[in-house]
Amino acid sequence: MPYICSQDCNNMEKFSVKTRVIGVDLSVNETNVAIVNLRGDIIARTNFSNSSYADPNDYVARLSEEIVQIAEANGGMEEIRSVGVSSPSANSMTGCIENAVNLPWKGSVPMAAMLCDRIGLAVALCNDGQCIMMGEQAFGCARGMSNFMVITLGHGVGSTIYTNGGIVKGEHGFGGEFGHTCIVPNGRKCNCGHDGCLEAYVGAKGIMKTAKEIMEQSSEPSLMRDEKTLTPKLIADLCDKGDPLAIEVYRRTGVILGISLANYASVLDPEAIILAGGIAEAGKWLFNPIYDAFEEHVFHNIRGKVKIVRSMLNTHERDVLGASAFAWSVKEYSLFK
Repeated sequence: MPYICSQDCNNMEKFSVKTRVIGVDLSVNETNVAIVNLRGDIIARTNFSNSSYADPNDYVARLSEEIVQIAEANGGMEEIRSVGVSSPSANSMTGCIENAVNLPWKGSVPMAAMLCDRIGLAVALCNDGQCIMMGEQAFGCARGMSNFMVITLGHGVGSTIYTNGGIVKGEHGFGGEFGHTCIVPNGRKCNCGHDGCLEAYVGAKGIMKTAKEIMEQSSEPSLMRDEKTLTPKLIADLCDKGDPLAIEVYRRTGVILGISLANYASVLDPEAIILAGGIAEAGKWLFNPIYDAFEEHVFHNIRGKVKIVRSMLNTHERDVLGASAFAWSVKEYSLFK
């Protein structure tokens, strides 16, 4: 174990530096917990389903149990410096999950304080988009960049802006709510209560809605019609098989997203836009229309200069790595030696 040198070398044991943190990815359906070291190596990991935790107190009790169990099985709680939690609708300035659109808990949930009280370690709570951004910068394709954006595409649509060496949090901690910008006036109803939000078109439910509309508008044969349950991944698989209506689903999705990214980039002038999340795995079916629409609509002086790339990090590791990176930002506190 490394040490911080003190004036009295005989007291060096007193100043031991902890080299492990715990990263927690709280997503819509599942929570992943991992012990991560300074190099970003995942020492151990576990997960559990969120489906039976309508009360946040019950959820925090289960999460605390999982954290203690995985820590004790891998060196003990005294080896852990802090915990980082990635969650939708999290506010790193307040430590609360606030008015989450895609989680069952309403109002403001003081997640960081609740968890800290139970486990006796410092807890940093961060928006899932911001955590992914930190993971990309520490371990992914944003390494060395000082002006970039990370867009997460999954159940919802999140984004984080990183410019001139810092995350844009805004006055109230919600800077970068890209998914809830209006892209279609008087358009589809979004889970947030507004009409025409980008998330209602390029989030998972939005893509399913687009597929339904396309099949209703066309009599053309499609393999999508034979599926009882469609998912964005399944539609992407049908694109690979040459299904024309499936390809049209991602074309429309990519055009809307490309225009939105062009608007964003025209204001911010980023070096790169990194797309992460399960929907980004659609590959060329999504990226080609995104890029075409982006180049058509972005401010002409930066046309051809902004990279649009897919995250290189493993989807199953990216979020806990980002949360672990954020864990190092909180001041150390522990009830353990």
